[in-house]
Amino acid sequence: MPNRLAHETSPYLLQHADNPVDWWPWSDEAFAEARERDVPVLLSVGYASCHWCHVMAHESFEDRATADYLNAHFVSVKVDREERPDVDAVYMEAVQAATGQGGWPMTVFLTPDAEPFYFGTYFPPEPRQGMPSFRQLLQGVHQAWAERRDEVAEVAGKIVRDLAGREISYGDARLPGEEQQAQALLGLTREYDPQRGGFGGAPKFPPSMVLEFLLRHHARTGAEGALQMAGDTAERMARGGIYDQLGGGFARYSVDRDWVVPHFEKMLYDNALLCRVYAHLWRSTGSELARRVALETADFMVRELRTPEGGFASALDADSDDGTGRHVEGAYYVWTPAQLREALGAEDAELAVRYFGVTEEGTFEEGASVLRLPQQDEVFDAGRIAGPGGIRERLLAARGARPAPGRDDKVVAAWNGLAIAALAETGAYFGRADLTEAAVGAADLLVRVHLDDHARIARTSKDGRVGGNAGVLEDYADVAEGFLALASVTGEGVWLEFAGLLLDHVLARFADAGSGTLYDTASDAERLIRRPQDPTDNAVPSGWTAAAGALLGYAAQTGSEPHRTAAERALGVVRTLGPRVPRFVGWGLAVAEAALDGPREVAVVGPALDDPATTALHRTALLGTAPGTVIALGTPGSDEFPLLADRPLVGGEPTAYVCRNFTCDAPTTDPARLGAALGG
Repeated sequence: MPNRLAHETSPYLLQHADNPVDWWPWSDEAFAEARERDVPVLLSVGYASCHWCHVMAHESFEDRATADYLNAHFVSVKVDREERPDVDAVYMEAVQAATGQGGWPMTVFLTPDAEPFYFGTYFPPEPRQGMPSFRQLLQGVHQAWAERRDEVAEVAGKIVRDLAGREISYGDARLPGEEQQAQALLGLTREYDPQRGGFGGAPKFPPSMVLEFLLRHHARTGAEGALQMAGDTAERMARGGIYDQLGGGFARYSVDRDWVVPHFEKMLYDNALLCRVYAHLWRSTGSELARRVALETADFMVRELRTPEGGFASALDADSDDGTGRHVEGAYYVWTPAQLREALGAEDAELAVRYFGVTEEGTFEEGASVLRLPQQDEVFDAGRIAGPGGIRERLLAARGARPAPGRDDKVVAAWNGLAIAALAETGAYFGRADLTEAAVGAADLLVRVHLDDHARIARTSKDGRVGGNAGVLEDYADVAEGFLALASVTGEGVWLEFAGLLLDHVLARFADAGSGTLYDTASDAERLIRRPQDPTDNAVPSGWTAAAGALLGYAAQTGSEPHRTAAERALGVVRTLGPRVPRFVGWGLAVAEAALDGPREVAVVGPALDDPATTALHRTALLGTAPGTVIALGTPGSDEFPLLADRPLVGGEPTAYVCRNFTCDAPTTDPARLGAALGG
């Protein structure tokens, strides 16, 4: 019989709806039940494409004896971290503070007042490698609750007090300057892996936001080292197993330093961020590899993640059926030489083995290899590999016959905002109107389904039905960023208006009026044991730095002083963190580059938006590399964008106006002159 999760919208919670555990969603009612029964709360946090979450669910939460013990002695609460990043952040901070590490599944025991007193991540069904079994853990916690309640209360109270004392020191309220940006670049250089690209050791994550900073820093200063680090890292990732050499798109991270073996789940946010980075790398260098990867990644998102309603699903699982009924990580993606021969025949299989770096012993598990493009001297016949009916096409078709990984169909507002920005720009750069239309479709869904009458945004939807969780700062900021990119690409001012409505909420409900500090949850949001607040980037831009970027772009489009001031105050934390931990504030550093450059404001006016000369100026503006440039496109006298006010045609010709820092260049009708003014 299904438990209380059967009516939730989260695919992760729905995966547990048939567990014998009597799960509750996160709710006041769950904690009231714990108070009524005088039992502790088990909080289990994960997400739908999390491999070890599936393992623990199968081993423990599907086990009747374990479930009976849980149901007798605990109230069990299941949370999707992607639906409730605020709950996840607060308790993950506690787990990391107590244990020095964290991850998912996250297992936390709480008092009925939601105060944590014992933590962990994955627990096995039997004792293993010094870890107690999950049943032993449950018995120990139950015994402590029953026999040492004062001690539990003391621990919980101390943890809550410690968390309350971890308020972020705002640091400096001034913008990062040349010195701080140079120090950040030096710090990245020290952590850079010149042999393999990327930063640090294994596991290696795609540093998308740091790459954006490096590209912008090069565009503003001409620093060749920044461009080389960005270009080399992008090439190594694109040649590695972390990139899907058949279907496009990136896996979550590489388990090794050489980008060979990925953790195979594919997340919308990684692919949106990386699609945009590769498009920007092409814009800076003309790299054919960057162009191919940007387009293949965009096509992957549209083909495999777009939902029937026009939004983008959150993720594809790492695991899939290996053909024997077992769910195995990477089964969908890896190949043995024998499988290549079966799909291609002996002669083409021999070529594929060499081209994709497949070995007899395998680069992954059980003799299977992850396809990659190793650097080698052999020259390959491009037609045989990538042409119509070629090796890549046939392997993709053969792979399509395998059981596909599961898809988390939840639409997360913030991640869709990132996808909108990436698809809008990639479509514009490469003349792919279908990609820009996909961005517009996702934006329409967010407006129709996620926004209420007061422009408050809901975090998630599924199957066109809005979820019950309020948007957090990153939702407002990333969706505003996507709308701003869409406005610059399409010339439709309505997207600028929607961005403004979202950013008004940021100023009113997420910012501290005194200091400029930003919080991850709104002032009127559900009260947790601590109001979460984190300016450091993780897998996605932090809400804090994303808000700084969107506020800055909106201010450049509109001339709004409150938005500019809020952006600059938010960037004060980047002045503090950038020189110290540049890898973890890459988006903030990228936004700071835009602030140092202006950013530049471009108005393109023409007699009609589809006029060829107008289109040429608009395209030139889009391809300019000056960091954070905003673009208004319209006809003379249009009120779609504030930047179009008092911008006449010059000599009856389509004209571009470029301004920054309250100073304007002479208007031009010449795309070449416009390109020179924007680093194009």
